[in-house]
Amino acid sequence: MAERRMPVATHWGSFNAVVDSGRLVRIEPREDDPAPSPIGPGMVRAAADSARVLRPAVRKGWLEGRPRTGDSARGADAFVQVGWDEAIGLVSDELRRVRARHGDAAVFGGSYGWASAGAFHNAQNQLHRFLALGGGYSDSRNTYSTAALEVILPHVIGGHPWSYQSRMPMWEEIAEHCELVVAFGGLALKNSQINPGGLARHQTRELQRRCRRAGVRFVNVSPIRSDTAGFLDAQWLAVVPNTDTAAMLGIAHTMLVNGWHDADFLRRCCVGFDRFAAYLTGDVDGVPKDADWAAGITGISRGTLTDLARRLTAQRSLVMVNYAIQRADHGEQPIWMSVVLAAMSGSMGRPGRGWGAGYATMDATGVARGRPPVASIPPVPNRVPDFIPVARIADTLLHPGRSIDYDGRRLTLPELRLVYWCGGNPFHHHQDLHRLARAWQTPDTVVVHEAWWNTTAKFADIVLPAATSLERNDFAAGFCDPHLVAMPKVREPQGEGRTDHDIFTALAGRLGYGEEFAQGRSELEWLRHLYEETRSGLGDDGHRLPGFAEFWQGPGVELPAVTGPVAGSFEALRSDPQRFPLTTPSGRIEIFSEEIDAFGYDDCAGHPRWYEPVEWLRAGLSDRFPLHLISNQPASRLHSQYDNGGHSLDSKIGGREPVTMNPSDAGARGIEDGMIVRVHNDRGGCLAGAVLSDAVMPGVVQLSTGAWWDPVQAGLSGTLDRHGNPNVLTADRPCSRLSQGPSAHSALVDVEPYEEAVPGVLAFTPPHLEH
Repeated sequence: MAERRMPVATHWGSFNAVVDSGRLVRIEPREDDPAPSPIGPGMVRAAADSARVLRPAVRKGWLEGRPRTGDSARGADAFVQVGWDEAIGLVSDELRRVRARHGDAAVFGGSYGWASAGAFHNAQNQLHRFLALGGGYSDSRNTYSTAALEVILPHVIGGHPWSYQSRMPMWEEIAEHCELVVAFGGLALKNSQINPGGLARHQTRELQRRCRRAGVRFVNVSPIRSDTAGFLDAQWLAVVPNTDTAAMLGIAHTMLVNGWHDADFLRRCCVGFDRFAAYLTGDVDGVPKDADWAAGITGISRGTLTDLARRLTAQRSLVMVNYAIQRADHGEQPIWMSVVLAAMSGSMGRPGRGWGAGYATMDATGVARGRPPVASIPPVPNRVPDFIPVARIADTLLHPGRSIDYDGRRLTLPELRLVYWCGGNPFHHHQDLHRLARAWQTPDTVVVHEAWWNTTAKFADIVLPAATSLERNDFAAGFCDPHLVAMPKVREPQGEGRTDHDIFTALAGRLGYGEEFAQGRSELEWLRHLYEETRSGLGDDGHRLPGFAEFWQGPGVELPAVTGPVAGSFEALRSDPQRFPLTTPSGRIEIFSEEIDAFGYDDCAGHPRWYEPVEWLRAGLSDRFPLHLISNQPASRLHSQYDNGGHSLDSKIGGREPVTMNPSDAGARGIEDGMIVRVHNDRGGCLAGAVLSDAVMPGVVQLSTGAWWDPVQAGLSGTLDRHGNPNVLTADRPCSRLSQGPSAHSALVDVEPYEEAVPGVLAFTPPHLEH
């Protein structure tokens, strides 16, 4: 049989799968993608590897009712493979038992994670619909990526937590109107490989090139030089990690004392600048936050900060902040302060200038302001009001009933008896994995849908084999991407794998609401229904799209552009703040927030300010652990997805995740390029492969997230990780009482050559399976 090509859509782009007699041969980039991601072709290597979950499996100790300790602990135990009928019975019976004995709130369905692309087979949507129809569930709120940003921005600029995406300048506007971009946290192109929900063509690289050709100058304020592309010729300001707020304060003080600030905009369009200025000048605490003060904290010279203040106010400028800088102690502060800095600069509310966040974090931000709505499986209201901030899952499991602060509220952490995870990997996202592993022993039952025996599957009680995105029918609709791309099934599921939808349909049938869940539609009938619903929602524009049959056979369709005024526009605010107010309490940008001030938090006052991080290079702990760990997003995969794919595996050093360090730090420790090293602190340690580069400032090491956690002794807290997961080193500490977000980038470590026998990597090896 001749090879045939079939469209494939993923979070990292659209491709063509080459199939021969039902066998996946290779995955090729689409010809119309100017910057295809190498993650796609690497999917072939993982499609049928030995780590696939082939049959439903149940942890042996759970079946036998043994205590969750030692060899029978979650993560260390063997599994017993069972048939689907028995597995569906075990899960449905356990859901019934937990709901009857402990209430619906005892079922946790937060299940955070990106899952895979597809409008219908969205794992969280499917899980939430299933659990809501069964009575409800405790949920999670916000994201590990941007929790601090999501909570602080509605207080400062109003709107939905993600509304800033449509309110900030697009790349094409920056190229036309801007002269200077100052990027706190950089603009790493590796992050723009992805877009949640799917992506037709990568555009960020070319849009950045267009800005540079137009003469826009870039400044990269980051500990890592490669956080901006080489073709941008960016000025690199190597900043001490976690001190961006101090740098911004020093720049703002220079603007203020020299009279360079936009007093008119601050008076008409903002509230509270006078109270903030009193803090800035030192009238409140006797400490002027001038450039000398900031230089002593940030490592950026007084002259450089002063020059940056002059350039920001004299040129058409844009202040950017990346997401990484708010995943740290007091992560709300650099986000809030960046808005204030932009408001002072004179560029806020002018075309192509002002302020923005998350540029290049995905190939959507700054590319388009949005897309028309795309239909998905209908949600069902959740009757359980309980929720937890997403990064407080370990606290919830360890301390049920404890009260915590969150955005002006007092939350009581629920007692979770059954954890249901579908489409995510908490043992990637969460910090301090040894603490999470201890917390993970507390619920009665953990149910996981998974395609591979990754860490989350190994720490489950019941594992149901899930089909991958290559093994089901769907269509992709990315965030702010106007394209719909068909995703026909490329191959059959491995072993006895089923789609999440089919699993939930079977469970709902056993629990008595199967018809209500599935609505009598097959997979393709659902896709046709959702596509036609999307067409009808477009009104007259919908008639220009082909029918479903034509769409399903083609390369994709483009939805009409989103036009019209932007809600919460800063340009409209500048033009007439009375006519176009924001949705903040004052209707203006809140440099001082009466609302936040009234919360009375000791770690988030009523205006942006400098708080010393718990862990940073000036802390006392740096005497023992003198290197600051940056656990940023990987270039070789999306989070932990396809760590077993070809592109990620090829990036390893001796089978371990690369750790990049400055040659001066390596030389002082006797470390050479390519050497296996131990990265460690009091929370744990991991092995990694050393990469020496002056692109990382001295005193900093960079170890990307996403390597599947591979503990030497899974049941022993603190045991060495063989594979290089940085979250054995990061602290499970909320960045503040306001957002309760993660603070992964506030972590100190040391690195040493590993001189013992190097253990083999078992991250991709299934647990012991009995039949």
